[in-house]
Amino acid sequence: MVTTTAHITGFGIATPEDVAQDALWEGFFARHFAEAPAAGRVFRSARVRRRHAVVNPLVEDVSSWSTGARMRRYAREAPSLGRRAVAAALADAGLRPEEVGMVVVASCTGYTTPGLDIRVTADLGMSPDVQRLLIGHMGCYAAIPGIGAVADFVVARRKAAVLLCLELTSLHLQPATGSLDQAVAHSLFSDAAAAVVVRPDPVGERGGLAIVDLAALTDPAGADHMSWHVTDLGFRMGLSPRVPDVLSRHVAPMITGLLARHGLTAADVDAWAVHPGGPRILEVVGEGLGLPDAALAESRRVLAEHGNCSSATVLLVLRALRRGGRPGAGRRGGVMAFGPGLTLYAALVRAT
Repeated sequence: MVTTTAHITGFGIATPEDVAQDALWEGFFARHFAEAPAAGRVFRSARVRRRHAVVNPLVEDVSSWSTGARMRRYAREAPSLGRRAVAAALADAGLRPEEVGMVVVASCTGYTTPGLDIRVTADLGMSPDVQRLLIGHMGCYAAIPGIGAVADFVVARRKAAVLLCLELTSLHLQPATGSLDQAVAHSLFSDAAAAVVVRPDPVGERGGLAIVDLAALTDPAGADHMSWHVTDLGFRMGLSPRVPDVLSRHVAPMITGLLARHGLTAADVDAWAVHPGGPRILEVVGEGLGLPDAALAESRRVLAEHGNCSSATVLLVLRALRRGGRPGAGRRGGVMAFGPGLTLYAALVRAT
């Protein structure tokens, strides 16, 4: 019996214009968080140098916009970013749009129907019978269950699939407040679209990343530590400083269990693509798995140069690692992301 394996064979990203973190603080957020004296320290400690925004608060303050107005802006901005990211991923994989059998879209920052999935598939000229799936409101970890969904389709149908993660967090700037958790959120989050092409083997001379296994863990006791609520003035994030403490209890056991299923340990993993939810999150992962600082260098670089782009971020890290030749041929890679629930998701991949 021939066994099919799903492989990631193409990456594509698209971002709006970037803006320097210092310029954002000095030109807008210092005034916006005037009632939160510690907000300046929060922005400085975020380890973000620049971020991307379809709505730059230095130019356009949307903090008083209704949710309806923000969703109309999402419907205007998202399709072009999504189309660019998917087109780049298809080109990277050497695949034509009409060869795609399924498109999965993950986004927690905007909703409209006809949705982003329909707009992108139509704009790129994909087949009318392409299957579509929308993953909503999962937050920062959505890319990994998204990879699982497209991998299952690829294995079952032996047809190529695309995952698009697109987040426009800049649309959800909240009104001025003295709340420090809002300062934390607004110091980190950014806009981006990232796409991957997943194909059945054989994958040809290009090689790829075989999707070996996935794991998930949700700790309901931490359900109130991270939230994303729809309000009349956009979506409001809630972030507790206890998030890293919860992750520190679960990262090592979950990753150890995932690797043990394949007779591996952390020492067998050649590259780590870890969602940089913030500097402390990366410290917790590194400490829990006993990783050297260099193991998470790409995650830190992505945080500095792109900010936290929610579900798209871990794909930015994985793409950067692959461009650097890691994991090496035949070696394994670990992929991790975290979000509401409190939820941890991980994937084990192997470079072919």
